[in-house]
Amino acid sequence: MSREILDAMHALAQEKGIDSERLMVALEDALLSAYKKQPGAAKYARVEIDRETADFRVIELIIPEQLEAHLIVETIDEGTTIDPETGEMREPEEPEIDPAKFEQYRDQIDERDVTPDDFGRIAAQTAKQVILQRIREAERDMMFEEYRDRVGELITGIVQQSDSRYTLVQLRERVEALLPKSEQVDGERYDHSQRIKAVIKEVSPQAKGPSIIVSRRDPELIKKLFELEVPEIADGLVEIANVAREPGYRSKIAVISHADGVDPVGACVGPRGSRVRMVVSELRGEKIDIIPYNDEPARFVAKALSPARVREVLVDDAAKQATVIVPDDQLSLAIGREGQNARLAARLTGWRVDIKSETEFAAEEAEHGYEEEETQGRCAAIMSNGRRCPNASLSGSRYCGLEAHRALEAGGGGEPVPVAS
Repeated sequence: MSREILDAMHALAQEKGIDSERLMVALEDALLSAYKKQPGAAKYARVEIDRETADFRVIELIIPEQLEAHLIVETIDEGTTIDPETGEMREPEEPEIDPAKFEQYRDQIDERDVTPDDFGRIAAQTAKQVILQRIREAERDMMFEEYRDRVGELITGIVQQSDSRYTLVQLRERVEALLPKSEQVDGERYDHSQRIKAVIKEVSPQAKGPSIIVSRRDPELIKKLFELEVPEIADGLVEIANVAREPGYRSKIAVISHADGVDPVGACVGPRGSRVRMVVSELRGEKIDIIPYNDEPARFVAKALSPARVREVLVDDAAKQATVIVPDDQLSLAIGREGQNARLAARLTGWRVDIKSETEFAAEEAEHGYEEEETQGRCAAIMSNGRRCPNASLSGSRYCGLEAHRALEAGGGGEPVPVAS
């Protein structure tokens, strides 16, 4: 084999980031396969390539009969399987001894050089095929290694083609991802050469290269878009605690600040709404409600039902259920179109939410009357309907986190009060 081929192998290995030794081993295996196709080829052999001169030799392995029989039996034992249909033991039809086993008995094996005179031409052709094949394999392996740790990451790609099953998105040269129909947002169009953002949903190895699945529906897309637009999130000063999303229609995000003086909602909205507007634009007009996260369930649920105004929130810790009372004119707004607002609030908070109008709730109270309530550990405030607030009191306080009830701490009152939302 010419020195030029060896130099070309090293150059390509360096350019593609492939281990040159891996190429050499692959070439030796390919040359051995080519040799075994020649008439009169030795039964057991190996090919050695000099890493400096590019000279190669075909070495025949002369195996003693007793050792050969032992290795064949060992191979049969290792390759024996159970027939799934009959349940009987099934031996391999043509047991082939693993070349690695020859190394274990090298002191018992004689060797001789059997390199054919005309093997140079075959070697040159084989080298070219092996180099191209191994480079393709190595590129696929490197691509898989690169993307398998990027699941959940935001990517930008260019739409190549689209049909009823999926949209093909080019991430970079010779790297493409699939946006399946199940991960597309209803009503969105993906035109050729259009630039879109998505999150990597799944990466799996395939024969033709890694299969990269991206999504426009995943709630993680909301988080990544805000992280891109809001420096406070990227720096860890503000965190998106949870996301509830109905793709293409509306999303609610709960945000919390980890730094004094940083308003999490204001940071996400941005000056004159510039930051949230960029996210909405990328999501093709999907509405986004930004809610301040709160450890007090009553306040969190009340805020989660934004933009509706909430009058009272009654929580049942055991069932993790919140009964929300809203003014009569706010009922439809609190529930939302086809129940969307209430549904998103429930997903965001993790609480079951039952919304009632003031009139409806008063009628139920009048019909069923009041029951004796357990007051230990509960807020001491008495609500406007004459019932004790069912929310848990804050640590070191007789009252819950609702602002109207917290105001009673200073006044020492327990008189009926409206519950602030």
